[in-house]
Amino acid sequence: MSTSTRTVAAVDLGASSGRVMVGRVGRDTLTLDEAHRFANRPVRVGGTLHWDVLALYQGIVDGLRAAGQVASVGVDSWAVDYGLLDADGALLGNPVHYRDARTEGFAPRVWQTVPAETLYAVTGIQYAPFNTLYQLIAAQGSAASAAARQALLIPDLMGYWLTGVAGTELTNASTTQLLDAAGRTWSAELAERLGLDVGLFPALRQPGSRIGELLPEVLEETGLRGPIPVTAVASHDTASAVVAVPAAGERFAYISTGTWSLAGLELERPVLSEASRLANFTNEAGIDGTVRYLRNIMGLWLLQECLREWEVDLPPLLAAAAELSPLCSVIDAADPTFLAPGRMPDRIREACRTTGQPIPATPPEITRCILDSLALAHRRAIEDAQRLADHPVDVVHIVGGGVHNTLLCQLTADACGLPVVAGPAEAAALGNVLVQARALGLVGDLGEMRSLVARTQKLTRYEPAGDRRAWDLAAARLNS
Repeated sequence: MSTSTRTVAAVDLGASSGRVMVGRVGRDTLTLDEAHRFANRPVRVGGTLHWDVLALYQGIVDGLRAAGQVASVGVDSWAVDYGLLDADGALLGNPVHYRDARTEGFAPRVWQTVPAETLYAVTGIQYAPFNTLYQLIAAQGSAASAAARQALLIPDLMGYWLTGVAGTELTNASTTQLLDAAGRTWSAELAERLGLDVGLFPALRQPGSRIGELLPEVLEETGLRGPIPVTAVASHDTASAVVAVPAAGERFAYISTGTWSLAGLELERPVLSEASRLANFTNEAGIDGTVRYLRNIMGLWLLQECLREWEVDLPPLLAAAAELSPLCSVIDAADPTFLAPGRMPDRIREACRTTGQPIPATPPEITRCILDSLALAHRRAIEDAQRLADHPVDVVHIVGGGVHNTLLCQLTADACGLPVVAGPAEAAALGNVLVQARALGLVGDLGEMRSLVARTQKLTRYEPAGDRRAWDLAAARLNS
Protein backbone atom coordinates (compact mmCIF):
# COMPACT_ATOMS: atom_id res chain seq x y z
CA MET A 1 0.00 0.00 0.00
CA SER A 2 1.30 3.44 -0.93
CA THR A 3 2.03 6.05 1.75
CA SER A 4 1.39 8.92 -0.66
CA THR A 5 -1.74 11.06 -0.95
CA ARG A 6 -3.62 11.33 -4.23
CA THR A 7 -6.60 13.29 -5.56
CA VAL A 8 -9.51 11.68 -7.42
CA ALA A 9 -12.85 12.86 -8.81
CA ALA A 10 -16.04 11.13 -7.70
CA VAL A 11 -19.07 11.70 -9.91
CA ASP A 12 -22.16 11.02 -7.79
CA LEU A 13 -25.50 11.22 -9.62
CA GLY A 14 -28.64 11.34 -7.50
CA ALA A 15 -32.31 11.49 -8.36
CA SER A 16 -32.54 15.26 -7.88
CA SER A 17 -28.98 16.47 -8.42
CA GLY A 18 -25.53 15.42 -9.51
CA ARG A 19 -22.18 16.54 -8.30
CA VAL A 20 -18.50 16.09 -8.89
CA MET A 21 -16.60 15.69 -5.64
CA VAL A 22 -12.85 15.95 -5.19
CA GLY A 23 -11.49 13.33 -2.82
CA ARG A 24 -8.04 13.36 -1.29
CA VAL A 25 -6.86 10.03 0.09
CA GLY A 26 -3.84 8.81 2.01
CA ARG A 27 -3.02 6.49 4.91
CA ASP A 28 -4.64 8.83 7.45
CA THR A 29 -6.32 11.24 5.04
CA LEU A 30 -9.81 11.18 3.59
CA THR A 31 -11.31 14.51 2.61
CA LEU A 32 -14.08 15.46 0.25
CA ASP A 33 -14.85 18.81 -1.38
CA GLU A 34 -17.57 19.70 -3.83
CA ALA A 35 -16.23 20.92 -7.17
CA HIS A 36 -19.54 21.31 -8.95
CA ARG A 37 -23.21 20.57 -8.32
CA PHE A 38 -25.88 20.50 -11.01
CA ALA A 39 -29.60 19.85 -11.14
CA ASN A 40 -31.08 16.58 -12.30
CA ARG A 41 -34.47 17.60 -13.67
CA PRO A 42 -36.58 14.85 -15.23
CA VAL A 43 -38.53 15.90 -18.30
CA ARG A 44 -42.02 14.70 -19.25
CA VAL A 45 -42.62 14.73 -22.98
CA GLY A 46 -45.16 12.81 -25.03
CA GLY A 47 -46.61 11.41 -21.83
CA THR A 48 -43.34 9.76 -20.76
CA LEU A 49 -41.01 10.82 -17.94
CA HIS A 50 -37.36 10.88 -19.05
CA TRP A 51 -33.95 11.58 -17.56
CA ASP A 52 -32.09 14.43 -19.28
CA VAL A 53 -28.85 12.47 -19.56
CA LEU A 54 -27.18 14.90 -21.93
CA ALA A 55 -27.52 17.62 -19.31
CA LEU A 56 -26.13 15.22 -16.71
CA TYR A 57 -23.15 14.43 -18.91
CA GLN A 58 -22.49 18.13 -19.46
CA GLY A 59 -22.65 18.61 -15.69
CA ILE A 60 -19.98 15.92 -15.31
CA VAL A 61 -17.71 17.58 -17.86
CA ASP A 62 -18.18 20.97 -16.18
CA GLY A 63 -17.43 19.34 -12.84
CA LEU A 64 -14.24 17.70 -14.05
CA ARG A 65 -13.09 21.07 -15.36
CA ALA A 66 -13.77 22.59 -11.94
CA ALA A 67 -12.09 19.69 -10.12
CA GLY A 68 -8.71 20.26 -11.71
CA GLN A 69 -6.01 17.66 -12.23
CA VAL A 70 -6.91 14.28 -10.72
CA ALA A 71 -5.39 10.80 -10.70
CA SER A 72 -8.65 8.97 -11.49
CA VAL A 73 -12.38 9.42 -12.14
CA GLY A 74 -15.28 7.23 -10.98
CA VAL A 75 -19.05 7.43 -11.58
CA ASP A 76 -21.90 6.15 -9.42
CA SER A 77 -25.65 6.72 -9.79
CA TRP A 78 -29.08 5.32 -9.03
CA ALA A 79 -29.96 1.83 -10.26
CA VAL A 80 -32.26 0.07 -12.79
CA ASP A 81 -32.47 2.72 -15.54
CA TYR A 82 -30.61 2.36 -18.83
CA GLY A 83 -29.94 3.90 -22.22
CA LEU A 84 -30.17 2.09 -25.55
CA LEU A 85 -27.48 2.54 -28.22
CA ASP A 86 -27.76 1.82 -31.91
CA ALA A 87 -25.18 0.07 -34.11
CA ASP A 88 -23.15 3.28 -34.34
CA GLY A 89 -23.08 3.71 -30.55
CA ALA A 90 -25.54 6.61 -30.65
CA LEU A 91 -28.12 7.02 -27.89
CA LEU A 92 -31.66 6.09 -28.96
CA GLY A 93 -33.54 8.72 -26.97
CA ASN A 94 -33.28 9.84 -23.37
CA PRO A 95 -33.59 6.98 -20.83
CA VAL A 96 -37.01 6.57 -19.25
CA HIS A 97 -37.33 7.50 -15.57
CA TYR A 98 -38.06 4.65 -13.14
CA ARG A 99 -41.03 6.64 -11.78
CA ASP A 100 -42.69 6.60 -15.20
CA ALA A 101 -45.90 4.58 -15.39
CA ARG A 102 -44.92 2.47 -18.40
CA THR A 103 -44.27 -0.68 -16.34
CA GLU A 104 -47.71 -0.73 -14.68
CA GLY A 105 -49.36 -4.10 -15.10
CA PHE A 106 -46.35 -5.85 -16.62
CA ALA A 107 -45.21 -7.81 -13.57
CA PRO A 108 -48.24 -10.18 -13.61
CA ARG A 109 -47.59 -10.86 -17.31
CA VAL A 110 -43.97 -11.76 -16.51
CA TRP A 111 -45.08 -14.04 -13.68
CA GLN A 112 -47.29 -16.00 -16.07
CA THR A 113 -44.12 -17.03 -17.89
CA VAL A 114 -41.68 -17.10 -14.97
CA PRO A 115 -43.38 -17.32 -11.57
CA ALA A 116 -42.35 -14.75 -8.99
CA GLU A 117 -40.94 -17.53 -6.81
CA THR A 118 -38.66 -18.69 -9.63
CA LEU A 119 -37.53 -15.15 -10.41
CA TYR A 120 -36.52 -14.65 -6.79
CA ALA A 121 -34.85 -18.04 -6.45
CA VAL A 122 -32.59 -17.15 -9.39
CA THR A 123 -31.98 -13.42 -8.98
CA GLY A 124 -32.70 -12.74 -5.29
CA ILE A 125 -34.10 -9.35 -6.27
CA GLN A 126 -37.22 -8.01 -4.58
CA TYR A 127 -40.24 -7.07 -6.60
CA ALA A 128 -40.39 -3.43 -7.60
CA PRO A 129 -42.49 -2.28 -10.55
CA PHE A 130 -39.57 -0.33 -12.01
CA ASN A 131 -36.96 -3.12 -12.04
CA THR A 132 -34.96 -3.18 -15.27
CA LEU A 133 -36.52 -6.49 -16.22
CA TYR A 134 -40.03 -4.99 -16.26
CA GLN A 135 -38.79 -1.89 -18.09
CA LEU A 136 -37.29 -4.06 -20.83
CA ILE A 137 -40.50 -6.09 -21.10
CA ALA A 138 -42.58 -2.89 -21.29
CA ALA A 139 -40.34 -1.59 -24.09
CA GLN A 140 -40.57 -4.75 -26.22
CA GLY A 141 -41.85 -3.99 -29.70
CA SER A 142 -40.84 -0.34 -29.63
CA ALA A 143 -38.81 1.18 -32.45
CA ALA A 144 -35.96 1.97 -30.05
CA SER A 145 -35.79 -1.64 -28.83
CA ALA A 146 -35.78 -2.91 -32.39
CA ALA A 147 -32.87 -0.64 -33.29
CA ALA A 148 -30.92 -1.23 -30.07
CA ARG A 149 -27.60 -3.03 -30.22
CA GLN A 150 -26.47 -2.26 -26.68
CA ALA A 151 -27.98 -1.35 -23.31
CA LEU A 152 -25.96 0.60 -20.75
CA LEU A 153 -26.97 1.34 -17.18
CA ILE A 154 -26.68 5.03 -16.32
CA PRO A 155 -23.15 5.09 -14.78
CA ASP A 156 -21.92 2.76 -17.53
CA LEU A 157 -23.39 5.12 -20.13
CA MET A 158 -21.49 8.03 -18.60
CA GLY A 159 -18.33 5.94 -18.49
CA TYR A 160 -18.80 5.05 -22.15
CA TRP A 161 -19.11 8.69 -23.15
CA LEU A 162 -16.01 9.56 -21.11
CA THR A 163 -13.81 6.73 -22.41
CA GLY A 164 -15.42 5.12 -25.46
CA VAL A 165 -15.31 1.76 -23.64
CA ALA A 166 -18.55 -0.09 -22.82
CA GLY A 167 -19.10 -2.47 -19.91
CA THR A 168 -21.56 -3.33 -17.15
CA GLU A 169 -20.43 -2.86 -13.56
CA LEU A 170 -21.48 -5.71 -11.28
CA THR A 171 -23.15 -3.94 -8.32
CA ASN A 172 -25.54 -2.07 -10.61
CA ALA A 173 -26.07 -5.10 -12.86
CA SER A 174 -27.31 -7.01 -9.82
CA THR A 175 -30.31 -4.65 -9.53
CA THR A 176 -31.63 -5.48 -13.02
CA GLN A 177 -33.31 -8.74 -11.91
CA LEU A 178 -31.46 -10.48 -14.74
CA LEU A 179 -28.33 -11.55 -12.85
CA ASP A 180 -27.92 -14.96 -11.22
CA ALA A 181 -27.49 -14.10 -7.53
CA ALA A 182 -25.36 -17.12 -6.68
CA GLY A 183 -23.15 -17.22 -9.76
CA ARG A 184 -23.02 -13.43 -10.33
CA THR A 185 -23.41 -13.91 -14.08
CA TRP A 186 -26.24 -13.01 -16.45
CA SER A 187 -29.05 -15.57 -16.33
CA ALA A 188 -29.30 -16.50 -20.00
CA GLU A 189 -31.99 -19.07 -19.27
CA LEU A 190 -34.21 -16.54 -17.50
CA ALA A 191 -33.75 -13.99 -20.27
CA GLU A 192 -34.54 -16.55 -22.97
CA ARG A 193 -37.80 -17.55 -21.28
CA LEU A 194 -38.85 -13.89 -21.23
CA GLY A 195 -37.74 -13.13 -24.77
CA LEU A 196 -35.02 -10.75 -23.61
CA ASP A 197 -31.49 -10.50 -24.99
CA VAL A 198 -28.99 -10.07 -22.14
CA GLY A 199 -26.37 -9.83 -24.86
CA LEU A 200 -27.49 -6.19 -25.15
CA PHE A 201 -25.56 -5.59 -21.93
CA PRO A 202 -21.78 -5.62 -22.43
CA ALA A 203 -19.43 -7.77 -20.36
CA LEU A 204 -19.57 -7.53 -16.58
CA ARG A 205 -16.74 -5.76 -14.77
CA GLN A 206 -15.76 -5.68 -11.12
CA PRO A 207 -15.58 -2.60 -8.88
CA GLY A 208 -12.01 -1.34 -8.95
CA SER A 209 -11.31 -2.44 -12.51
CA ARG A 210 -10.06 0.03 -15.09
CA ILE A 211 -12.66 1.12 -17.65
CA GLY A 212 -10.36 3.14 -19.87
CA GLU A 213 -8.92 6.64 -20.08
CA LEU A 214 -10.60 9.99 -20.64
CA LEU A 215 -10.99 10.55 -24.37
CA PRO A 216 -8.92 13.29 -26.03
CA GLU A 217 -12.10 15.32 -26.62
CA VAL A 218 -12.93 15.13 -22.90
CA LEU A 219 -9.41 16.19 -21.94
CA GLU A 220 -9.65 19.13 -24.32
CA GLU A 221 -13.03 20.25 -22.97
CA THR A 222 -12.00 19.91 -19.32
CA GLY A 223 -8.46 21.22 -19.64
CA LEU A 224 -7.08 18.12 -17.90
CA ARG A 225 -3.77 16.48 -18.80
CA GLY A 226 -3.95 12.83 -19.74
CA PRO A 227 -3.72 10.01 -19.40
CA ILE A 228 -6.42 9.89 -16.67
CA PRO A 229 -7.98 6.51 -15.95
CA VAL A 230 -11.70 6.08 -15.36
CA THR A 231 -12.25 3.44 -12.67
CA ALA A 232 -15.30 1.23 -12.33
CA VAL A 233 -16.35 1.97 -8.76
CA ALA A 234 -19.27 0.32 -6.98
CA SER A 235 -21.46 2.19 -9.44
CA HIS A 236 -24.80 1.67 -7.72
CA ASP A 237 -24.79 4.57 -5.29
CA THR A 238 -26.05 2.38 -2.43
CA ALA A 239 -23.18 -0.05 -3.02
CA SER A 240 -20.75 2.87 -2.80
CA ALA A 241 -22.50 4.13 0.34
CA VAL A 242 -22.16 0.73 2.03
CA VAL A 243 -18.42 0.73 1.30
CA ALA A 244 -18.21 3.87 3.46
CA VAL A 245 -20.18 2.48 6.43
CA PRO A 246 -17.71 3.00 9.32
CA ALA A 247 -18.42 -0.40 10.89
CA ALA A 248 -16.02 -2.59 12.85
CA GLY A 249 -16.78 -6.29 12.59
CA GLU A 250 -19.86 -7.95 11.13
CA ARG A 251 -22.64 -7.39 13.69
CA PHE A 252 -24.08 -4.23 12.19
CA ALA A 253 -27.06 -3.08 10.18
CA TYR A 254 -27.01 -0.10 7.87
CA ILE A 255 -29.54 2.38 6.55
CA SER A 256 -28.53 4.43 3.53
CA THR A 257 -30.86 7.40 3.71
CA GLY A 258 -31.87 9.90 1.10
CA THR A 259 -34.72 9.86 -1.38
CA TRP A 260 -34.90 6.17 -0.46
CA SER A 261 -34.07 4.38 2.75
CA LEU A 262 -32.16 1.18 2.05
CA ALA A 263 -32.10 -0.79 5.28
CA GLY A 264 -30.38 -4.11 5.76
CA LEU A 265 -27.28 -6.19 6.40
CA GLU A 266 -24.01 -7.08 4.72
CA LEU A 267 -23.76 -10.84 4.18
CA GLU A 268 -21.37 -13.37 2.66
CA ARG A 269 -24.07 -15.12 0.61
CA PRO A 270 -27.59 -14.33 -0.65
CA VAL A 271 -30.77 -15.33 1.18
CA LEU A 272 -33.01 -16.87 -1.49
CA SER A 273 -35.73 -18.41 0.67
CA GLU A 274 -39.43 -18.04 -0.04
CA ALA A 275 -39.81 -16.30 3.33
CA SER A 276 -37.25 -13.73 2.20
CA ARG A 277 -39.16 -13.15 -1.05
CA LEU A 278 -42.44 -12.69 0.75
CA ALA A 279 -40.76 -10.19 3.08
CA ASN A 280 -39.62 -8.30 -0.07
CA PHE A 281 -35.90 -8.32 0.67
CA THR A 282 -33.39 -7.93 -2.09
CA ASN A 283 -29.92 -9.45 -2.54
CA GLU A 284 -27.71 -6.98 -4.38
CA ALA A 285 -24.01 -7.30 -5.07
CA GLY A 286 -21.49 -5.41 -2.98
CA ILE A 287 -17.74 -5.22 -3.38
CA ASP A 288 -15.41 -8.13 -2.61
CA GLY A 289 -18.14 -10.74 -2.98
CA THR A 290 -20.41 -9.27 -0.32
CA VAL A 291 -24.20 -9.22 -0.54
CA ARG A 292 -26.32 -6.17 0.31
CA TYR A 293 -29.34 -7.83 1.86
CA LEU A 294 -31.84 -5.02 2.23
CA ARG A 295 -35.34 -3.68 1.87
CA ASN A 296 -36.22 -0.57 -0.13
CA ILE A 297 -38.29 1.92 1.87
CA MET A 298 -39.76 5.06 0.36
CA GLY A 299 -37.44 7.25 2.45
CA LEU A 300 -37.19 11.01 2.65
CA TRP A 301 -38.93 11.22 -0.73
CA LEU A 302 -42.12 11.53 1.33
CA LEU A 303 -40.86 14.66 3.09
CA GLN A 304 -39.16 16.04 -0.02
CA GLU A 305 -42.43 15.93 -1.93
CA CYS A 306 -44.26 17.67 0.93
CA LEU A 307 -41.60 20.38 1.12
CA ARG A 308 -41.94 20.97 -2.62
CA GLU A 309 -45.61 21.74 -2.06
CA TRP A 310 -45.28 23.68 1.20
CA GLU A 311 -42.22 25.80 0.29
CA VAL A 312 -41.16 26.11 3.94
CA ASP A 313 -37.74 25.96 5.63
CA LEU A 314 -36.80 22.53 6.94
CA PRO A 315 -35.01 23.34 10.26
CA PRO A 316 -37.97 25.11 11.95
CA LEU A 317 -40.30 22.45 10.56
CA LEU A 318 -38.26 19.67 12.18
CA ALA A 319 -38.02 21.61 15.43
CA ALA A 320 -41.81 21.95 15.53
CA ALA A 321 -42.28 18.28 14.66
CA ALA A 322 -39.96 17.24 17.50
CA GLU A 323 -42.23 18.98 20.01
CA LEU A 324 -45.31 16.98 19.00
CA SER A 325 -46.55 13.80 20.66
CA PRO A 326 -45.01 10.73 19.00
CA LEU A 327 -46.77 8.04 17.02
CA CYS A 328 -50.18 9.72 16.79
CA SER A 329 -50.52 8.51 13.21
CA VAL A 330 -48.28 6.25 11.14
CA ILE A 331 -48.30 5.12 7.53
CA ASP A 332 -46.66 2.24 5.67
CA ALA A 333 -43.58 3.96 4.23
CA ALA A 334 -43.08 1.08 1.78
CA ASP A 335 -46.55 1.43 0.25
CA PRO A 336 -46.28 1.95 -3.56
CA THR A 337 -49.14 4.44 -3.19
CA PHE A 338 -46.44 7.00 -2.37
CA LEU A 339 -44.15 6.22 -5.31
CA ALA A 340 -45.40 8.82 -7.81
CA PRO A 341 -44.76 12.56 -7.36
CA GLY A 342 -47.45 15.10 -6.49
CA ARG A 343 -50.05 15.76 -3.77
CA MET A 344 -48.03 13.96 -1.09
CA PRO A 345 -49.61 15.72 1.93
CA ASP A 346 -53.09 14.80 0.69
CA ARG A 347 -52.08 11.18 0.09
CA ILE A 348 -50.64 10.91 3.60
CA ARG A 349 -53.82 12.34 5.09
CA GLU A 350 -55.89 9.92 3.05
CA ALA A 351 -53.80 6.95 4.24
CA CYS A 352 -54.39 7.99 7.85
CA ARG A 353 -58.11 8.49 7.19
CA THR A 354 -58.40 5.06 5.56
CA THR A 355 -56.76 3.35 8.54
CA GLY A 356 -58.93 5.17 11.06
CA GLN A 357 -56.11 7.20 12.62
CA PRO A 358 -56.02 10.88 13.55
CA ILE A 359 -55.54 12.90 10.37
CA PRO A 360 -52.46 15.15 10.52
CA ALA A 361 -53.45 18.65 9.47
CA THR A 362 -50.43 20.96 9.72
CA PRO A 363 -47.00 20.64 8.11
CA PRO A 364 -45.35 19.78 11.49
CA GLU A 365 -47.97 17.10 12.13
CA ILE A 366 -47.49 15.55 8.69
CA THR A 367 -43.71 15.76 9.11
CA ARG A 368 -43.90 13.95 12.46
CA CYS A 369 -46.12 11.30 10.88
CA ILE A 370 -43.55 10.78 8.11
CA LEU A 371 -40.54 10.54 10.43
CA ASP A 372 -42.27 8.26 12.93
CA SER A 373 -43.33 6.06 10.02
CA LEU A 374 -39.82 5.94 8.54
CA ALA A 375 -38.34 4.99 11.92
CA LEU A 376 -40.95 2.26 12.23
CA ALA A 377 -40.12 1.01 8.72
CA HIS A 378 -36.40 1.03 9.60
CA ARG A 379 -37.14 -1.04 12.71
CA ARG A 380 -39.24 -3.55 10.81
CA ALA A 381 -36.64 -3.98 8.05
CA ILE A 382 -33.76 -4.50 10.46
CA GLU A 383 -35.69 -6.93 12.65
CA ASP A 384 -36.88 -8.90 9.62
CA ALA A 385 -33.39 -8.98 8.09
CA GLN A 386 -31.84 -10.36 11.28
CA ARG A 387 -34.47 -13.07 11.50
CA LEU A 388 -34.40 -14.11 7.84
CA ALA A 389 -30.60 -14.11 7.55
CA ASP A 390 -29.96 -15.43 11.07
CA HIS A 391 -27.54 -12.55 11.50
CA PRO A 392 -27.88 -10.58 14.78
CA VAL A 393 -26.63 -7.00 15.05
CA ASP A 394 -25.54 -4.71 17.88
CA VAL A 395 -25.58 -1.33 16.16
CA VAL A 396 -27.29 0.49 13.30
CA HIS A 397 -25.24 2.74 11.00
CA ILE A 398 -27.09 5.52 9.20
CA VAL A 399 -25.26 7.03 6.24
CA GLY A 400 -26.29 9.47 3.53
CA GLY A 401 -28.22 12.72 3.58
CA GLY A 402 -30.54 11.54 6.35
CA VAL A 403 -27.76 11.89 8.94
CA HIS A 404 -28.53 15.63 8.97
CA ASN A 405 -32.06 14.85 10.13
CA THR A 406 -31.26 14.41 13.80
CA LEU A 407 -34.90 13.75 14.69
CA LEU A 408 -35.04 10.81 12.28
CA CYS A 409 -31.78 9.41 13.65
CA GLN A 410 -33.01 9.56 17.24
CA LEU A 411 -36.40 8.11 16.33
CA THR A 412 -34.67 5.23 14.54
CA ALA A 413 -32.60 4.46 17.65
CA ASP A 414 -35.77 4.61 19.77
CA ALA A 415 -37.72 2.37 17.40
CA CYS A 416 -34.97 -0.22 16.96
CA GLY A 417 -33.87 -0.23 20.58
CA LEU A 418 -30.28 -0.13 19.33
CA PRO A 419 -27.61 2.57 19.25
CA VAL A 420 -27.43 4.45 15.98
CA VAL A 421 -24.16 5.81 14.60
CA ALA A 422 -24.93 8.53 12.06
CA GLY A 423 -22.39 9.47 9.42
CA PRO A 424 -20.88 10.04 7.03
CA ALA A 425 -23.41 12.11 5.12
CA GLU A 426 -21.47 11.85 1.86
CA ALA A 427 -21.20 8.08 2.02
CA ALA A 428 -21.80 7.35 -1.68
CA ALA A 429 -19.12 9.82 -2.81
CA LEU A 430 -16.70 8.57 -0.15
CA GLY A 431 -17.24 4.95 -1.18
CA ASN A 432 -16.65 6.00 -4.78
CA VAL A 433 -13.39 7.69 -3.73
CA LEU A 434 -12.25 4.72 -1.66
CA VAL A 435 -12.65 2.19 -4.46
CA GLN A 436 -10.64 4.47 -6.75
CA ALA A 437 -8.03 4.85 -3.99
CA ARG A 438 -7.69 1.09 -3.69
CA ALA A 439 -7.22 0.80 -7.45
CA LEU A 440 -4.39 3.32 -7.05
CA GLY A 441 -2.84 1.28 -4.22
CA LEU A 442 -3.59 3.85 -1.51
CA VAL A 443 -5.80 1.69 0.75
CA GLY A 444 -6.26 -2.00 1.34
CA ASP A 445 -9.26 -4.20 2.01
CA LEU A 446 -12.81 -3.26 2.96
CA GLY A 447 -12.00 -3.28 6.67
CA GLU A 448 -9.17 -0.82 6.09
CA MET A 449 -11.44 1.45 4.04
CA ARG A 450 -14.02 1.52 6.83
CA SER A 451 -11.39 2.14 9.48
CA LEU A 452 -10.20 5.15 7.49
CA VAL A 453 -13.78 6.48 7.34
CA ALA A 454 -14.23 6.00 11.09
CA ARG A 455 -10.98 7.84 11.86
CA THR A 456 -11.51 10.80 9.55
CA GLN A 457 -15.25 11.53 9.29
CA LYS A 458 -17.70 13.16 11.70
CA LEU A 459 -19.89 10.55 13.39
CA THR A 460 -22.72 11.07 15.90
CA ARG A 461 -24.03 8.38 18.25
CA TYR A 462 -27.68 8.20 19.32
CA GLU A 463 -28.74 5.98 22.22
CA PRO A 464 -32.28 4.56 22.31
CA ALA A 465 -34.66 6.42 24.61
CA GLY A 466 -38.34 6.53 25.45
CA ASP A 467 -40.89 3.77 25.84
CA ARG A 468 -40.21 0.83 23.52
CA ARG A 469 -43.75 -0.44 24.09
CA ALA A 470 -45.15 2.58 22.28
CA TRP A 471 -43.28 1.48 19.15
CA ASP A 472 -44.57 -2.08 19.61
CA LEU A 473 -48.13 -0.78 19.73
CA ALA A 474 -47.61 1.45 16.69
CA ALA A 475 -46.19 -1.48 14.75
CA ALA A 476 -49.16 -3.64 15.73
CA ARG A 477 -51.56 -0.86 14.69
CA LEU A 478 -49.91 -0.58 11.29
CA ASN A 479 -50.00 -4.35 10.75
CA SER A 480 -53.62 -4.81 11.84
